[in-house]
Amino acid sequence: MLREECPDFISRDEWPPYSPDLNLHDYSVWSILEEKAGSKPHPNVESLKRALLKAWDEINVETLAKIVDNFPKRLEKCVAANGGHFK
Repeated sequence: MLREECPDFISRDEWPPYSPDLNLHDYSVWSILEEKAGSKPHPNVESLKRALLKAWDEINVETLAKIVDNFPKRLEKCVAANGGHFK
């Protein structure tokens, strides 16, 4: 049905497996979390967890919208690179 209704649909078999370039969390959100929560050493895992949760809560909707809006450009770059690595 998706092939008929959405001609640009990418099937699971065509999607590059385990690509951090095509994972919104990996290529963008994680770097924000790392910058905010990892800017100082943590004495234990619980401290790091709290810092990550606080950093997550501080990401605003506008930032997330920009990340999502940028996604089609990343897909185009992936196609141009034949599924290989791109920046």
